[in-house]
Amino acid sequence: MFRNTKAFSGFSVNDLGRAKQFYGDTLGLEVEESGGGDMRMLFITLGSGARVLVYPKDDHRPADFTILNFEVDDVDAAVDELGRRGVTFEKYPQFEADEKGIVRQAGPTIAWFKDPAGNVLSVLQER
Repeated sequence: MFRNTKAFSGFSVNDLGRAKQFYGDTLGLEVEESGGGDMRMLFITLGSGARVLVYPKDDHRPADFTILNFEVDDVDAAVDELGRRGVTFEKYPQFEADEKGIVRQAGPTIAWFKDPAGNVLSVLQER
């Protein structure tokens, strides 16, 4: 039934303006604002062409799981560049991370960071 339909994911933030700046300027993604008043929202276009809906929510609670994973060719270079853009990386006690915040254990090489609303994102490199 849904095989040939367009679908998109979405998540909430507590400040649409800060989200627009972060996803557009800091991460360098295409961000389009839509609607007005209480119906303002953002559409972020990812490198694959997929779009993600970002909407404001007064009682926003950050996702405690990764909402977006950005697969990159070189996670070290991505972490260095994001760091230059002001992004800080998260360290979780269950994963051993290096000084940059990169986890190099089993699975993809990965580093987690948060958007201004506290939602978790990652850059990762498949082995």
